[in-house]
Amino acid sequence: MKIRALTPADRLWVSEAVSRHFASTRIVSRGVLHDCSELTGLAAVRGVTPCGVLLYAIHEGECEVVVLLSLARRIGVAAALLASVRRVARAAGCRRLWLITTNDNQAAIDFYSSRGWSLKAVHRNAVSEARRIKPELPLFGHNGVPIRDELEFELLLDTA
Repeated sequence: MKIRALTPADRLWVSEAVSRHFASTRIVSRGVLHDCSELTGLAAVRGVTPCGVLLYAIHEGECEVVVLLSLARRIGVAAALLASVRRVARAAGCRRLWLITTNDNQAAIDFYSSRGWSLKAVHRNAVSEARRIKPELPLFGHNGVPIRDELEFELLLDTA
């Protein structure tokens, strides 16, 4: 598997994959609407076959992981993409990586926690606000759990 920067040729499969997994190419985090077609990102590929994508935004010394999507389970795609964006963020002088997931996504909560990310904040009922921006957000998620809260995870970076 190879991790590389996204190219214009990747935009179609990235948009299709993000739409399938997130109900559209629009992502809301902490009240900010992100258009996935405009975000910088990394692709994980095996040969010529895409197996994952990570989209991010760098702002004021922080790097937000907006989308992390593995298209092939249990082969280290998500971990490799996170390691790569960590290097990108450090090179850009960022002091932290951060991301938002929702309260229903136990797999993501476990994944980030097991890789040293810390739960920074629980933004209660933030998904209700996000639905005003992105009404296609479902009411229920994994295993029928009501989607209500945004969970903010962070990984502090040593930029020295």
